[in-house]
Amino acid sequence: MSGFTVPALKDIMLGIAEEIGLDLEGEFLDKPFTDLAFDSLAVLELVTHIQQDYHLAIPDGAVADFTTPRDVLDYVTGQLHESVR
Repeated sequence: MSGFTVPALKDIMLGIAEEIGLDLEGEFLDKPFTDLAFDSLAVLELVTHIQQDYHLAIPDGAVADFTTPRDVLDYVTGQLHESVR
């Protein structure tokens, strides 16, 4: 699987939040999850999908620091970059 991208993140988030009508049009990366109506359970589900899809272990301590989609994107991108070294 190739790198983790904004469209990949967006697709996973939309799949999780389909029932709440999550709107990710425009700039969403720096909006807090709470402003996106993405609660802590949805963030955990997001992390679970990423771990499965990208074969990556994300510790609970890191998840606690995820307040925006950019936090997730930056973390996962960094971890994938490290795993190629």
